[in-house]
Amino acid sequence: MPMSPGYIPFHPNPSKPKFKPPPGAVDAHCHVFGPEHKFPYAPERKYTPCDAPKEKLFALRDFLELDKNVIVQASCHSKDNRAMVDALQASHGRAKGVAFVGEEVTDDELKWMDRAGVRGVRFNFLKRLVDFTPRDVLARIAARVEKLGWHIVVYFEMPDLPELEDFFTALPTTVVVDHMGTPGVKKGVDHTENQRFHRLMDKRQNFWVKVTCPERMSLGGAPYDDVVPFGRALVEHFPHRVIWGTDWPHPNMKTEAPDDGVLVDNIRKVATTAAAQQRLLVDNPMRLYWS
Repeated sequence: MPMSPGYIPFHPNPSKPKFKPPPGAVDAHCHVFGPEHKFPYAPERKYTPCDAPKEKLFALRDFLELDKNVIVQASCHSKDNRAMVDALQASHGRAKGVAFVGEEVTDDELKWMDRAGVRGVRFNFLKRLVDFTPRDVLARIAARVEKLGWHIVVYFEMPDLPELEDFFTALPTTVVVDHMGTPGVKKGVDHTENQRFHRLMDKRQNFWVKVTCPERMSLGGAPYDDVVPFGRALVEHFPHRVIWGTDWPHPNMKTEAPDDGVLVDNIRKVATTAAAQQRLLVDNPMRLYWS
């Protein structure tokens, strides 16, 4: 099936980063798509991407001189986690996963994913990507995965935090916030929306955050310097609860596919010391996913 009209494939020839990540560095947010002939896309998907199979992901990992991946189930595959699990099983222990499930998922399916290396489930609150799952259903899913020691990843946009915060804080697990909470860059780091999120992180020690996706938020484009203050503030204020990832293959970009080498070089701007880089890229993701 052809890609959705206007869908932008991933960068065909990313640059070699100038920044060399520390040994054991983890790309803690990326995806695999298809290949469609083996792992069909979900009928209810909101977009049809290009295939981005595990072989290309692992080749990019090696090219960027990263060591491990955390593969997050993408909305185009919905609740069919087979492509993600297949990649975990082929990784020789160098990948963990985050699934997307419904209440109909069986205990045997959860155990199968756990054995493969899944360590969390993702709750998506972006209406443009998926239809909302009722919160009582999400709460029941959270109670089931807590027994496996999994965490919950939440994807939302910053203006929606006030209506979601009570639900998030009631979750019984570690909660990992995708993409810095998707702040409005034009509003600035000191805007009340962003500061509310910082207060939530301050109050709730079980909350982590991904310093990811500047390419989605930037108003000026690469190298995304207008987003740097948001990531740096999180790295400095919550040094032991931040992780980083590429978001490869960058689904649903509106203008152009980012250069993954530029994204790796961006790390030095948000984590400005060797110690901060070690925590962001190695210590924190290893503690969350491999310990």
